[in-house]
Amino acid sequence: MPIVLGICGLWLLGAAPRADVRASRRDAALLKQKVATIIAHAERQMKTARRTMVTENEVNSYLAYDAQAQLPTGVVEPTVTILGPGRLSGRAVVDLDAVRKAKNPTSLLDPMNYLMGRLPVTATGTLKTSNGVGHFALESASVGGVPIPKLILQEIVSYYSRTAENPAGVSLDDPFALPARIREIQVERGQAIIVQ
Repeated sequence: MPIVLGICGLWLLGAAPRADVRASRRDAALLKQKVATIIAHAERQMKTARRTMVTENEVNSYLAYDAQAQLPTGVVEPTVTILGPGRLSGRAVVDLDAVRKAKNPTSLLDPMNYLMGRLPVTATGTLKTSNGVGHFALESASVGGVPIPKLILQEIVSYYSRTAENPAGVSLDDPFALPARIREIQVERGQAIIVQ
């Protein structure tokens, strides 16, 4: 289910949890079923657009019950808040020691020297998508409730998004291709509509 995590990841690049969100296995299963439908639609040559609504609770339920094995080691308790219109907020507890050690700070003044332990990282911003391409514009980020500059969030995102194909990880400023022939994601309060 990498596509599910990919879709959730789009929102996590953004996201502050809402206290009233309650994860359920039923909602996690609903999201998995919707993603299977999205994938099936992408594999067929269709002339008509398909719209699939996913709710904030379905995404968070999937993250709580089914995404653990797909998350990078050191990232736990991810949640997404779909603020709408176009705005997202995400939160995850992150092992900052691993990020700091991998970066190998060069001076005592490097802000990464002061990030230690497992702390909640939050980010809020705007997701814009069209023609199969997305872009996330960061508005704010914090670690343990303390605001941080984009540069520090970029270090964290880069560390946890590295792959063999992309050893530098994801850049917050770069546009990204949407998976499964998704043309657009319309973000509304509490839900998103995926257009293929």
